[in-house]
Amino acid sequence: MGMLQTMRWFGPNDPVSLMDIRQAGCTGVVTALHQIPVGELWTIEAIKERKQLIEADNQRYSPLHWAVVESLPVHEDIKKGRPTRAGYIENYKQSIRNLAACGIKTVCYNFMPVLDWSRTNLNYEMPDGSRALRFVWEDFAVFDLCILKRPGAEIDYESEIIESAKQKFSRMTADQITELSNIVLLGLPGSEEAFSLDTFQGLLNEYAAICDAELRENLYYFIQQVAPIAQETGINLCIHPDDPPYPLLGLPRIVSTEADLAQLMSACDVIANGITFCTGSLGIRPDNDLPGMIRRLGERIHFIHLRTTKREDSGIADRPRNFHEADHLAGDVDMYAVVKEIVLEQQLREKAGVGEISIPMRPDHGHQMLDDLHKKTYPGYSAIGRLRGLAELRGLEIGIERSLG
Repeated sequence: MGMLQTMRWFGPNDPVSLMDIRQAGCTGVVTALHQIPVGELWTIEAIKERKQLIEADNQRYSPLHWAVVESLPVHEDIKKGRPTRAGYIENYKQSIRNLAACGIKTVCYNFMPVLDWSRTNLNYEMPDGSRALRFVWEDFAVFDLCILKRPGAEIDYESEIIESAKQKFSRMTADQITELSNIVLLGLPGSEEAFSLDTFQGLLNEYAAICDAELRENLYYFIQQVAPIAQETGINLCIHPDDPPYPLLGLPRIVSTEADLAQLMSACDVIANGITFCTGSLGIRPDNDLPGMIRRLGERIHFIHLRTTKREDSGIADRPRNFHEADHLAGDVDMYAVVKEIVLEQQLREKAGVGEISIPMRPDHGHQMLDDLHKKTYPGYSAIGRLRGLAELRGLEIGIERSLG
Protein backbone atom coordinates (compact mmCIF):
# COMPACT_ATOMS: atom_id res chain seq x y z
CA MET A 1 0.00 0.00 0.00
CA GLY A 2 1.77 3.14 -1.18
CA MET A 3 1.16 6.72 -0.18
CA LEU A 4 -2.17 8.17 -1.33
CA GLN A 5 -1.16 10.44 -4.21
CA THR A 6 -2.86 13.83 -4.23
CA MET A 7 -2.49 17.34 -5.58
CA ARG A 8 -3.66 20.64 -4.19
CA TRP A 9 -6.54 22.29 -6.05
CA PHE A 10 -7.66 25.84 -5.30
CA GLY A 11 -11.18 25.41 -6.61
CA PRO A 12 -13.05 26.28 -9.80
CA ASN A 13 -10.80 29.26 -10.59
CA ASP A 14 -7.58 27.25 -10.37
CA PRO A 15 -5.78 27.20 -13.76
CA VAL A 16 -4.89 23.58 -12.97
CA SER A 17 -8.07 21.57 -13.55
CA LEU A 18 -9.38 18.45 -11.87
CA MET A 19 -8.76 16.63 -15.14
CA ASP A 20 -5.11 17.73 -14.98
CA ILE A 21 -4.86 16.26 -11.49
CA ARG A 22 -6.57 13.06 -12.62
CA GLN A 23 -4.18 12.69 -15.58
CA ALA A 24 -1.20 13.19 -13.26
CA GLY A 25 -2.21 9.86 -11.72
CA CYS A 26 -3.70 11.21 -8.50
CA THR A 27 -6.78 9.78 -6.84
CA GLY A 28 -6.99 12.35 -4.05
CA VAL A 29 -7.66 16.08 -4.15
CA VAL A 30 -6.44 18.53 -1.50
CA THR A 31 -8.62 21.62 -1.36
CA ALA A 32 -10.44 24.09 0.88
CA LEU A 33 -13.41 26.42 0.83
CA HIS A 34 -11.34 29.55 0.24
CA GLN A 35 -14.48 31.57 -0.44
CA ILE A 36 -15.61 31.29 3.21
CA PRO A 37 -14.12 34.03 5.43
CA VAL A 38 -11.72 32.82 8.11
CA GLY A 39 -13.58 31.94 11.30
CA GLU A 40 -16.98 31.35 9.72
CA LEU A 41 -18.72 27.98 9.81
CA TRP A 42 -18.22 25.49 6.99
CA THR A 43 -21.74 24.24 6.39
CA ILE A 44 -22.61 20.75 5.22
CA GLU A 45 -24.17 22.29 2.11
CA ALA A 46 -20.94 24.10 1.17
CA ILE A 47 -18.84 21.01 1.83
CA LYS A 48 -21.13 18.80 -0.25
CA GLU A 49 -21.07 21.30 -3.11
CA ARG A 50 -17.25 21.13 -3.30
CA LYS A 51 -17.26 17.36 -2.90
CA GLN A 52 -19.78 16.94 -5.73
CA LEU A 53 -17.67 19.17 -7.95
CA ILE A 54 -14.62 16.96 -7.36
CA GLU A 55 -16.56 13.75 -7.99
CA ALA A 56 -18.64 14.99 -10.95
CA ASP A 57 -16.80 12.98 -13.63
CA ASN A 58 -16.08 9.87 -11.57
CA GLN A 59 -18.53 7.71 -13.51
CA ARG A 60 -16.74 8.43 -16.78
CA TYR A 61 -13.11 8.82 -15.74
CA SER A 62 -10.72 7.58 -13.07
CA PRO A 63 -12.34 8.49 -9.73
CA LEU A 64 -11.21 11.43 -7.63
CA HIS A 65 -12.17 12.11 -4.03
CA TRP A 66 -11.64 14.93 -1.55
CA ALA A 67 -8.82 13.42 0.51
CA VAL A 68 -7.56 16.35 2.62
CA VAL A 69 -8.78 19.78 3.67
CA GLU A 70 -5.95 22.28 3.35
CA SER A 71 -6.60 24.37 5.18
CA LEU A 72 -9.37 24.90 7.69
CA PRO A 73 -7.84 28.22 8.79
CA VAL A 74 -7.51 29.27 12.42
CA HIS A 75 -8.83 32.77 13.18
CA GLU A 76 -6.29 35.32 14.38
CA ASP A 77 -8.30 35.89 17.58
CA ILE A 78 -7.62 32.26 18.51
CA LYS A 79 -3.90 32.74 17.89
CA LYS A 80 -3.92 35.92 19.98
CA GLY A 81 -5.97 34.35 22.78
CA ARG A 82 -8.67 36.99 22.74
CA PRO A 83 -11.99 36.46 24.57
CA THR A 84 -13.73 36.25 21.18
CA ARG A 85 -11.82 33.03 20.45
CA ALA A 86 -14.54 30.99 22.15
CA GLY A 87 -17.02 31.65 19.33
CA TYR A 88 -14.46 30.92 16.62
CA ILE A 89 -13.44 27.68 18.34
CA GLU A 90 -17.09 26.58 18.45
CA ASN A 91 -17.34 27.28 14.70
CA TYR A 92 -14.17 25.24 14.19
CA LYS A 93 -15.58 22.31 16.16
CA GLN A 94 -18.81 22.34 14.18
CA SER A 95 -16.91 22.61 10.90
CA ILE A 96 -14.97 19.49 11.92
CA ARG A 97 -18.24 17.69 12.66
CA ASN A 98 -19.66 18.75 9.30
CA LEU A 99 -16.56 17.60 7.41
CA ALA A 100 -16.71 14.24 9.16
CA ALA A 101 -20.38 13.89 8.29
CA CYS A 102 -19.39 14.35 4.62
CA GLY A 103 -16.70 11.66 4.78
CA ILE A 104 -13.60 13.87 5.05
CA LYS A 105 -10.94 12.32 7.27
CA THR A 106 -7.93 14.66 7.22
CA VAL A 107 -7.79 18.38 8.06
CA CYS A 108 -4.59 20.42 7.77
CA TYR A 109 -4.16 23.76 9.58
CA ASN A 110 -1.37 26.08 10.69
CA PHE A 111 -0.76 28.46 13.57
CA MET A 112 1.56 30.99 11.93
CA PRO A 113 0.69 34.58 12.92
CA VAL A 114 -0.48 36.96 10.16
CA LEU A 115 1.28 35.25 7.20
CA ASP A 116 1.38 31.51 6.60
CA TRP A 117 4.40 31.50 4.27
CA SER A 118 7.07 33.98 3.16
CA ARG A 119 9.22 34.31 0.05
CA THR A 120 11.06 37.21 -1.59
CA ASN A 121 11.15 35.93 -5.19
CA LEU A 122 8.45 33.99 -7.01
CA ASN A 123 10.36 33.69 -10.30
CA TYR A 124 13.91 32.67 -9.45
CA GLU A 125 15.52 31.33 -12.61
CA MET A 126 17.09 27.89 -12.30
CA PRO A 127 20.01 26.66 -14.44
CA ASP A 128 17.60 24.80 -16.77
CA GLY A 129 15.45 27.92 -17.32
CA SER A 130 12.59 26.85 -15.09
CA ARG A 131 11.48 29.16 -12.29
CA ALA A 132 11.33 28.52 -8.57
CA LEU A 133 10.36 30.20 -5.30
CA ARG A 134 13.19 31.74 -3.28
CA PHE A 135 13.79 33.42 0.07
CA VAL A 136 16.70 35.83 0.62
CA TRP A 137 17.27 37.17 4.13
CA GLU A 138 18.80 40.43 2.87
CA ASP A 139 15.78 41.09 0.62
CA PHE A 140 13.41 40.38 3.49
CA ALA A 141 15.40 42.86 5.56
CA VAL A 142 15.00 45.43 2.76
CA PHE A 143 11.24 45.03 3.01
CA ASP A 144 11.14 45.08 6.80
CA LEU A 145 13.63 47.89 7.44
CA CYS A 146 13.24 50.16 4.42
CA ILE A 147 9.76 49.60 2.96
CA LEU A 148 7.57 48.61 5.89
CA LYS A 149 9.85 50.46 8.36
CA ARG A 150 8.64 48.30 11.23
CA PRO A 151 9.48 49.94 14.58
CA GLY A 152 12.32 48.16 16.32
CA ALA A 153 13.06 45.89 13.36
CA GLU A 154 16.83 46.50 13.62
CA ILE A 155 17.17 44.18 16.61
CA ASP A 156 16.16 41.20 14.43
CA TYR A 157 19.01 41.57 11.92
CA GLU A 158 22.76 41.29 11.99
CA SER A 159 24.67 44.56 11.55
CA GLU A 160 26.12 43.51 8.19
CA ILE A 161 22.65 42.61 6.89
CA ILE A 162 21.24 45.97 8.03
CA GLU A 163 23.98 47.82 6.15
CA SER A 164 23.75 45.74 2.97
CA ALA A 165 19.93 45.95 2.98
CA LYS A 166 20.03 49.76 3.17
CA GLN A 167 22.56 49.93 0.37
CA LYS A 168 20.49 47.59 -1.79
CA PHE A 169 17.34 49.59 -1.16
CA SER A 170 19.09 52.80 -2.26
CA ARG A 171 19.74 51.18 -5.67
CA MET A 172 16.25 49.75 -6.21
CA THR A 173 13.81 51.21 -8.71
CA ALA A 174 10.20 52.00 -7.84
CA ASP A 175 9.06 48.92 -9.77
CA GLN A 176 11.48 46.69 -7.86
CA ILE A 177 10.26 48.07 -4.53
CA THR A 178 6.65 47.48 -5.52
CA GLU A 179 7.41 43.94 -6.69
CA LEU A 180 9.16 42.99 -3.44
CA SER A 181 6.35 44.48 -1.37
CA ASN A 182 3.68 42.61 -3.32
CA ILE A 183 5.51 39.30 -2.90
CA VAL A 184 5.97 39.62 0.85
CA LEU A 185 2.44 40.92 1.37
CA LEU A 186 0.82 38.21 -0.73
CA GLY A 187 -2.18 36.73 1.06
CA LEU A 188 -3.04 33.14 1.81
CA PRO A 189 -2.65 30.42 -0.84
CA GLY A 190 -5.82 30.34 -2.89
CA SER A 191 -6.13 34.11 -2.72
CA GLU A 192 -4.61 36.74 -4.94
CA GLU A 193 -5.34 39.48 -2.44
CA ALA A 194 -2.42 41.15 -0.69
CA PHE A 195 -2.26 43.29 2.43
CA SER A 196 -1.57 47.01 2.27
CA LEU A 197 1.46 48.25 4.20
CA ASP A 198 -0.68 50.12 6.74
CA THR A 199 -3.00 47.16 7.28
CA PHE A 200 -0.06 44.82 7.59
CA GLN A 201 1.70 46.93 10.20
CA GLY A 202 -1.55 47.12 12.14
CA LEU A 203 -1.77 43.33 12.20
CA LEU A 204 1.82 43.10 13.44
CA ASN A 205 1.09 45.63 16.18
CA GLU A 206 -1.61 43.36 17.56
CA TYR A 207 1.07 40.75 18.30
CA ALA A 208 3.42 43.19 20.04
CA ALA A 209 2.60 41.80 23.49
CA ILE A 210 2.45 38.13 22.46
CA CYS A 211 5.68 36.26 23.09
CA ASP A 212 6.75 32.74 22.18
CA ALA A 213 5.38 31.23 25.40
CA GLU A 214 2.00 32.94 25.06
CA LEU A 215 1.54 31.88 21.43
CA ARG A 216 2.35 28.29 22.45
CA GLU A 217 -0.19 28.49 25.25
CA ASN A 218 -2.82 29.70 22.79
CA LEU A 219 -2.00 26.86 20.37
CA TYR A 220 -2.22 24.23 23.10
CA TYR A 221 -5.49 25.65 24.36
CA PHE A 222 -6.91 25.51 20.83
CA ILE A 223 -5.83 21.92 20.18
CA GLN A 224 -7.10 20.81 23.59
CA GLN A 225 -10.52 22.14 22.61
CA VAL A 226 -10.76 20.80 19.06
CA ALA A 227 -8.70 17.58 18.97
CA PRO A 228 -11.13 15.62 21.19
CA ILE A 229 -13.94 16.51 18.77
CA ALA A 230 -11.76 15.37 15.87
CA GLN A 231 -10.99 12.13 17.71
CA GLU A 232 -14.69 11.46 18.31
CA THR A 233 -15.68 12.10 14.71
CA GLY A 234 -12.81 10.24 13.02
CA ILE A 235 -10.99 13.33 11.75
CA ASN A 236 -7.19 13.54 11.77
CA LEU A 237 -6.01 17.09 12.45
CA CYS A 238 -2.48 17.86 11.26
CA ILE A 239 -0.55 21.06 11.84
CA HIS A 240 1.71 22.46 9.12
CA PRO A 241 5.19 23.61 10.23
CA ASP A 242 6.30 27.23 10.03
CA ASP A 243 7.49 28.35 6.59
CA PRO A 244 10.27 29.35 6.87
CA PRO A 245 10.95 27.81 10.29
CA TYR A 246 12.37 30.78 12.13
CA PRO A 247 10.99 34.09 13.49
CA LEU A 248 10.10 36.85 11.03
CA LEU A 249 8.85 40.41 11.50
CA GLY A 250 9.13 40.13 15.27
CA LEU A 251 6.56 37.32 15.28
CA PRO A 252 7.25 34.10 17.20
CA ARG A 253 7.45 30.79 15.33
CA ILE A 254 6.51 27.79 17.46
CA VAL A 255 6.21 24.84 15.01
CA SER A 256 9.70 24.71 13.55
CA THR A 257 11.57 21.82 15.21
CA GLU A 258 11.08 18.28 16.46
CA ALA A 259 10.93 19.60 20.01
CA ASP A 260 8.11 21.99 19.01
CA LEU A 261 6.14 19.15 17.44
CA ALA A 262 6.72 16.74 20.34
CA GLN A 263 5.58 19.37 22.83
CA LEU A 264 2.40 19.98 20.83
CA MET A 265 1.68 16.25 20.60
CA SER A 266 2.03 15.99 24.38
CA ALA A 267 -0.28 18.95 24.97
CA CYS A 268 -3.21 16.82 23.80
CA ASP A 269 -2.20 13.18 23.67
CA VAL A 270 -4.69 11.77 21.17
CA ILE A 271 -3.94 10.38 17.71
CA ALA A 272 -6.19 13.02 16.11
CA ASN A 273 -3.70 15.68 17.20
CA GLY A 274 -1.22 15.15 14.41
CA ILE A 275 1.31 16.55 11.96
CA THR A 276 1.50 17.62 8.35
CA PHE A 277 5.06 16.50 7.69
CA CYS A 278 6.36 19.11 5.26
CA THR A 279 9.89 18.19 4.24
CA GLY A 280 10.34 21.57 2.55
CA SER A 281 9.58 23.68 5.61
CA LEU A 282 11.30 21.43 8.15
CA GLY A 283 14.23 20.76 5.82
CA ILE A 284 15.28 24.41 5.70
CA ARG A 285 16.79 23.95 9.16
CA PRO A 286 19.95 21.80 9.14
CA ASP A 287 19.27 20.77 12.76
CA ASN A 288 16.05 18.95 11.81
CA ASP A 289 16.72 15.21 11.34
CA LEU A 290 13.82 14.41 9.00
CA PRO A 291 14.17 10.59 8.79
CA GLY A 292 14.58 10.42 12.57
CA MET A 293 11.54 12.64 13.08
CA ILE A 294 9.44 10.25 11.00
CA ARG A 295 10.64 7.29 13.08
CA ARG A 296 9.89 9.05 16.36
CA LEU A 297 6.66 10.86 15.43
CA GLY A 298 5.37 8.50 12.75
CA GLU A 299 2.01 7.55 14.25
CA ARG A 300 1.06 11.24 14.41
CA ILE A 301 1.89 11.97 10.76
CA HIS A 302 -1.46 12.21 8.94
CA PHE A 303 -0.43 14.14 5.81
CA ILE A 304 2.83 14.57 3.93
CA HIS A 305 4.21 17.39 1.76
CA LEU A 306 7.24 16.23 -0.20
CA ARG A 307 9.57 18.89 -1.57
CA THR A 308 13.11 20.00 -0.91
CA THR A 309 14.91 23.29 -0.62
CA LYS A 310 18.53 24.20 -1.22
CA ARG A 311 20.21 26.36 1.39
CA GLU A 312 22.34 29.19 0.09
CA ASP A 313 25.13 31.12 1.76
CA SER A 314 23.57 34.11 3.51
CA GLY A 315 26.91 35.52 4.65
CA ILE A 316 26.01 34.90 8.29
CA ALA A 317 28.02 32.16 9.97
CA ASP A 318 25.97 29.24 11.36
CA ARG A 319 22.71 30.94 10.42
CA PRO A 320 21.51 29.72 7.04
CA ARG A 321 18.65 31.93 5.96
CA ASN A 322 18.65 31.96 2.15
CA PHE A 323 17.12 29.09 0.22
CA HIS A 324 15.31 28.22 -2.99
CA GLU A 325 12.95 25.40 -3.95
CA ALA A 326 15.04 22.65 -5.54
CA ASP A 327 14.06 19.68 -7.70
CA HIS A 328 12.12 17.14 -5.66
CA LEU A 329 15.00 14.64 -5.54
CA ALA A 330 17.75 17.23 -5.17
CA GLY A 331 18.38 19.92 -2.57
CA ASP A 332 19.20 19.40 1.11
CA VAL A 333 16.49 16.86 1.93
CA ASP A 334 17.60 13.24 1.67
CA MET A 335 14.40 12.24 -0.10
CA TYR A 336 15.42 8.59 -0.34
CA ALA A 337 15.83 8.35 3.44
CA VAL A 338 12.59 10.27 4.03
CA VAL A 339 10.46 8.15 1.69
CA LYS A 340 12.02 4.96 3.06
CA GLU A 341 10.92 5.90 6.58
CA ILE A 342 7.43 6.69 5.30
CA VAL A 343 7.23 3.28 3.61
CA LEU A 344 8.35 1.61 6.83
CA GLU A 345 5.78 3.58 8.86
CA GLN A 346 3.02 2.47 6.50
CA GLN A 347 4.16 -1.13 6.83
CA LEU A 348 4.03 -0.81 10.64
CA ARG A 349 0.48 0.50 10.41
CA GLU A 350 -0.54 -2.33 8.12
CA LYS A 351 0.88 -4.96 10.48
CA ALA A 352 -0.71 -3.34 13.53
CA GLY A 353 -4.01 -2.64 11.82
CA VAL A 354 -3.95 0.86 13.27
CA GLY A 355 -4.18 4.21 11.50
CA GLU A 356 -4.52 5.19 7.86
CA ILE A 357 -2.16 2.82 6.03
CA SER A 358 -1.87 4.94 2.88
CA ILE A 359 -0.83 8.36 4.16
CA PRO A 360 -2.02 11.20 1.89
CA MET A 361 0.94 12.82 0.13
CA ARG A 362 1.18 15.66 -2.30
CA PRO A 363 4.22 16.82 -4.29
CA ASP A 364 4.58 20.23 -2.71
CA HIS A 365 5.34 23.16 -4.98
CA GLY A 366 7.11 22.64 -8.26
CA HIS A 367 9.12 24.64 -10.74
CA GLN A 368 7.29 26.63 -13.38
CA MET A 369 8.48 24.99 -16.58
CA LEU A 370 7.67 24.13 -20.21
CA ASP A 371 4.27 25.48 -21.30
CA ASP A 372 3.50 26.65 -17.76
CA LEU A 373 6.11 29.39 -18.15
CA HIS A 374 3.54 31.15 -20.32
CA LYS A 375 0.61 30.71 -17.94
CA LYS A 376 -0.50 32.47 -14.78
CA THR A 377 -0.72 30.03 -11.87
CA TYR A 378 -0.58 30.17 -8.10
CA PRO A 379 3.08 30.49 -7.00
CA GLY A 380 4.55 27.01 -6.64
CA TYR A 381 1.43 25.30 -7.96
CA SER A 382 1.83 25.05 -11.72
CA ALA A 383 0.84 21.69 -13.19
CA ILE A 384 3.93 20.45 -15.00
CA GLY A 385 6.49 21.07 -12.26
CA ARG A 386 4.34 19.22 -9.73
CA LEU A 387 3.73 16.44 -12.26
CA ARG A 388 7.49 16.02 -12.66
CA GLY A 389 7.91 15.91 -8.88
CA LEU A 390 5.09 13.40 -8.45
CA ALA A 391 6.51 11.12 -11.15
CA GLU A 392 9.94 11.16 -9.50
CA LEU A 393 8.50 10.52 -6.03
CA ARG A 394 6.23 7.76 -7.30
CA GLY A 395 9.19 5.96 -8.86
CA LEU A 396 11.29 6.43 -5.73
CA GLU A 397 8.58 4.94 -3.52
CA ILE A 398 8.05 1.95 -5.79
CA GLY A 399 11.79 1.29 -5.89
CA ILE A 400 12.04 1.42 -2.10
CA GLU A 401 9.04 -0.88 -1.66
CA ARG A 402 10.55 -3.41 -4.06
CA SER A 403 13.94 -3.27 -2.35
CA LEU A 404 12.30 -3.95 1.01
CA GLY A 405 10.38 -6.90 -0.37
